[in-house]
Amino acid sequence: MDFTPTEEQSAAQELAARIFGDLSTHERLAAAGTGTDAELWKALCAAGLVGAVEDIGVLGLVLLLEEQGRTTAQVPFAATCVYGLLAVAAHGTDEQRARLLPALRGGTAVATGAFPANGVGVRATAPGRLSGAIPFVPWLRDATHVLVPDADLTLWLVRTADTQVSEVETTAPWAAGRLVLSGTPGERLGGPGAYESVLALGRTAFAGLQAGVCAGSLARAVQYTSTREQFGRPLSTNQGVLLRAADAYMDTEAIRVTAYEAAWRQDEGLDAAAEVLTAAWWASEAGKRVVHAGQHLHGGTGADLDHPVHRHFLWGRQLDAYLGCGAELLAELGWLLAKEEPE
Repeated sequence: MDFTPTEEQSAAQELAARIFGDLSTHERLAAAGTGTDAELWKALCAAGLVGAVEDIGVLGLVLLLEEQGRTTAQVPFAATCVYGLLAVAAHGTDEQRARLLPALRGGTAVATGAFPANGVGVRATAPGRLSGAIPFVPWLRDATHVLVPDADLTLWLVRTADTQVSEVETTAPWAAGRLVLSGTPGERLGGPGAYESVLALGRTAFAGLQAGVCAGSLARAVQYTSTREQFGRPLSTNQGVLLRAADAYMDTEAIRVTAYEAAWRQDEGLDAAAEVLTAAWWASEAGKRVVHAGQHLHGGTGADLDHPVHRHFLWGRQLDAYLGCGAELLAELGWLLAKEEPE
């Protein structure tokens, strides 16, 4: 394994870090509420970072999402790349790619996905027609297209304008909505295995996003405990603070390295099923610990809902359960390993 970024991946990551750092400020995040920061999204698309994901691979996407997570930037970057750009590029027909990819690259189209499909009651009621309801879809209120798996795990791309969308509030401010389909037209995307491929990509991408969220939370905690004094010395000199921060650092690195491994194997065309589930499990279980530690290390300040660290807490908790909580992922991984064991 070699996780060393290519020159193109490093350049894209540096550009993303600069744009997120300049535009994703606490004041702008507060002003955005639960919706997309339109100016930031426009800047990312104008810089070519959305379209670049097709060239820099899954590992490159993970690196970009790390930078987003550090600032909890309020844009549907992961959703559009996973459920739109890369899903269409990998599983779409030539006609679908020619029609949809330019708009997704340029930001005039925004995609999201009704993933995972566990318990989702969507069915194809007629050729190209879908019915059912999905209680929670992230970024749905800002999306132009939504990728929907039916009961048979067939993927359908649906125009949001053809559906019924109602606002839903979630832990993280992800412009979520309830999706209702009633004989809604949809176009099929891909064939057998497309759902599993997109789900694996999503789990890897959102693990990378969680690594950034955790890194940002920990950086804020380190800065706070290094400058906040108690009894005449910085809080960071207390052994309990040091140990808590060290544990959070190790958890963050575990999320990062497992996400990198899963992404690298997908880029290399290797079987990555176990590695994807491992990365998702670390993102869920360790991510939850890190954002709790980040808030705890801020003491009473961490209880302030308007403090920037609280946003990391909300994102970390949302990512903990999105695409499968720790127990579900561990059970899925166990079944996978059991199937691979020789009789």
